[in-house]
Amino acid sequence: MTLDKKKSKKITPWLFLAPHLIIFAIFFFIPVIFGIYISFTNWDLFNTPTFIGLDNYKELFFNSDSTFYEQLRIGLKNTFKFVIFSVPFCIAVPLLLASALNTKPKLAKIFQSIFYMPSLFAISAVVIIWKLIFNVNYGPVNNILNTDTPWTGTQPYAWIALVVVTVWWTIGGNMIIYQSALSGISKDFYEAADIDGATAVQKFFKITLPAIKGQILYTVVMTTIAQFNIYGQPLMLTEGGPNNSTRVLLMYIQQNAFGSGQSIAGIASAMAVVLGICIMCVSAIQFKFLKVED
Repeated sequence: MTLDKKKSKKITPWLFLAPHLIIFAIFFFIPVIFGIYISFTNWDLFNTPTFIGLDNYKELFFNSDSTFYEQLRIGLKNTFKFVIFSVPFCIAVPLLLASALNTKPKLAKIFQSIFYMPSLFAISAVVIIWKLIFNVNYGPVNNILNTDTPWTGTQPYAWIALVVVTVWWTIGGNMIIYQSALSGISKDFYEAADIDGATAVQKFFKITLPAIKGQILYTVVMTTIAQFNIYGQPLMLTEGGPNNSTRVLLMYIQQNAFGSGQSIAGIASAMAVVLGICIMCVSAIQFKFLKVED
């Protein structure tokens, strides 16, 4: 093989990777690095950033008299609440649906399309639909239950509404992943379990779950990351209320960076960095406890 051919063989893979690497650098790597840098500055989005070191982080963590200290505390608490409330349902409900559809292959495609359809809607359309459903006066939920519950204006109903909307909106993606994983499990395992007299519950926990552990790990991590980035649902459905009880950290980040009045992009970036660190720590813990053995 000539020298030119050897060089060509080494360069060719990079030519295929180059477009993806360029897009990754432009839309992810460079913004992340710039955002971390901005968190160490005082910047209003217009003038030149002024480097101030760790002052933004001191303001967030140690100045209890600061508005931003309170915003971080409330925003992180509500974000973690939403993750804890929503992730189990976003994992369990699609898994149970996928398991049920796996026993009825003739109907699987039809219901798969029905359950996946909400994920194609924009969050604005989803919230408009559910605001009508949860409407106090003429919403079908209150009519069916024969109550006048203000679902988006009082607790704990506001959290219930947010979780219901989120599960309905995101159920399709995880369900398809589980269906694909379940279709790869050999029927011989279930037939052997039937011979041994295993119940449906025993087969689910002894055969199904261990066989799709890798897919469950993936969906748990990705779903958790997605729910940490919650923004549209509380912004449009509950508007952060009642009494800021559903105002998540991303709402404060947006308010400080792009809200009315003077922009405080440095503080907003510091909040975003804190949120990113929380996501990485939680993901690392999930990988630790849900890791798949070779």
